Amino acid sequence: MCELLAMSARQPAEISFSLEEFSQHGGLSGPHKDGWGIAFYEDRDARIIREPLSAASSAWVRLIESAPIRSRLVLSHIRRATQGVVKIENTQPFSRELGGRLHVFAHNGELDAARLSKMPTGHFQPIGETDSERAFCALLARLEATWMHDGEPPTLDERREVVESFANDLRLLGIANFLYSDGELLIAHSHKRHQSDGSIRPPGLHFLCRQCVQSSNADIEAPGFRLSSEDRDQSVVLVASVPLTAEGWEPLGTGEILTVAAGQILSHTRFDG
Repeated sequence: MCELLAMSARQPAEISFSLEEFSQHGGLSGPHKDGWGIAFYEDRDARIIREPLSAASSAWVRLIESAPIRSRLVLSHIRRATQGVVKIENTQPFSRELGGRLHVFAHNGELDAARLSKMPTGHFQPIGETDSERAFCALLARLEATWMHDGEPPTLDERREVVESFANDLRLLGIANFLYSDGELLIAHSHKRHQSDGSIRPPGLHFLCRQCVQSSNADIEAPGFRLSSEDRDQSVVLVASVPLTAEGWEPLGTGEILTVAAGQILSHTRFDG
């Protein structure tokens, strides 16, 4: 099963240890060797790197480690192929334009393809063969009406409500952990996943909140991210399939949804089923 990682921060931050540890699951300490990708948001657009190769042996991962990209919002995915061949078009995270900004999506799990095909995708069509990309197209089709209304972006509550309703429907089709962002909000939906003991059960995701108050140190170093000297009074939320450090990551159970912006949790909801 695939692995997910996301970061939302008040000030631009650099993922260092988390990306290194996360990549080890992509072919070394884990079985996820069929591709990886990462999106670094910058306002309404994003720098996206994707490879249908193991992250653990990737030259791109080494480049990011040696020349980190600063961003307030990052989504990453490591793939273990279940649907679709190992090619770039089946490599996550997926992205599409809607409402004049880039929307990004990454999914962990396996969905019933026949029932998923009945979800309307509008004019958003998959490029590859995965259930994950088709689910993303279905989500965008639901979001489109809110984003195209009078040329104004929808409210945060309108966006969150659409994604929460979609998540409730997606859980009926199979394992449905996912990360979604429109460049402002990060929404993480937890379901269940393959655990280390071989069982399939919650938690589907974990999260960690960090606060860094103003300091006289030139740099602030912490496991998982590095803040340069101008990044004071920082707030960061990390979401991952499995805890990446020895800190107090909190598990998310079935139907739990985090909505995050600028390193702050805006809502934490739970739906049964």
